Amino acid sequence: MPKDYRAPSWNKIMSRGLSTATKKALRAGTRAVKRASSNTVTKAIKRRVDAKKPPPGAGSWISGLAVGTAGARSFHVYRPLGIRANERVPLLVMLHGCGQDARSFAVSTRMNQIADRERFLVLYPEQDRLSNPQGCWNWFDTTVIGCAFGEVDLIMNAINQVNLLYPVDSDRVAVAGLSAGASMAALLVSRNPKRFKAVVMHSGIPIGTARSTLTAIGAMYGLLEAGRLEATPTTMAEYWPSLLVIHGDGDSVVAASNGQAAVNSWAEAAGARTCASRNLQRGKRYPMTVTDFKCGVKTVATLIKIESLGHAWSGGAASGGNFSDARGPDASRMVWAFMDRQFRE
Repeated sequence: MPKDYRAPSWNKIMSRGLSTATKKALRAGTRAVKRASSNTVTKAIKRRVDAKKPPPGAGSWISGLAVGTAGARSFHVYRPLGIRANERVPLLVMLHGCGQDARSFAVSTRMNQIADRERFLVLYPEQDRLSNPQGCWNWFDTTVIGCAFGEVDLIMNAINQVNLLYPVDSDRVAVAGLSAGASMAALLVSRNPKRFKAVVMHSGIPIGTARSTLTAIGAMYGLLEAGRLEATPTTMAEYWPSLLVIHGDGDSVVAASNGQAAVNSWAEAAGARTCASRNLQRGKRYPMTVTDFKCGVKTVATLIKIESLGHAWSGGAASGGNFSDARGPDASRMVWAFMDRQFRE
């Protein structure tokens, strides 16, 4: 006799449907996770490969290591093609900002291309993430147990190495930096003023404004007064380098008042007078206001305030990341023009 037919219960129907839907969802989710993981891995690999590639430039990108009491720091040297061992060329030291490294700073500023054209070497010291998680130079940590002066010594050790190994004219050395790198550039010069002919601070904070992480934050917002240089009009005239400050008036990270404070500290130490400002604009780039501070005919400091520029390298590469603004006047060209003038004086 035929078996009695019993209709499946709603619970079984729902259970089978839910099981089927769950399996499909899991399979789809697994495929999505695999695709996402594959994309993430691919991007991570690409970043690692890109990080090892030399930045743009026809010359050589050479790695080195500076060692000192504060540990060790990597650095890179860019040497343009055609520089002979028996000639002596200028050296520009470039100090990156927070969230950057030597390569990304070179890409953003395109300084290597200017070095190719003007024939000078570029040294890019690099902060490590163990010393500062954000990759910032610890310019503010100048207490007795602080690491700022140790980092200064490491950078100087890198400069000394490059002077020994490459055809550098030791009388034509300049330093430039962005943000924390700008503040470190000023500190570097204040400790070794006779070693440099020019210093450039782009979007930085004057030395002596902060001595801890907390006060550095206050300084970034322009809430603290800048310190005074340990220099006199006589020593400034004899061997202190001239200062160029570049700062955007739209900078929400480091207040533009810091740029003014930086040139004021140089001018006050030298007893310099403030000259009339001039307004300039190159094509469709942001306009800028340029003010010189002079002792006699010598320019002690120059302030370039750029309208609408935020916390970024002015005129930097469009592919240079968050700290590069292609719409600004070309800061790299201004850096070279400034240091070249100082070398010729």
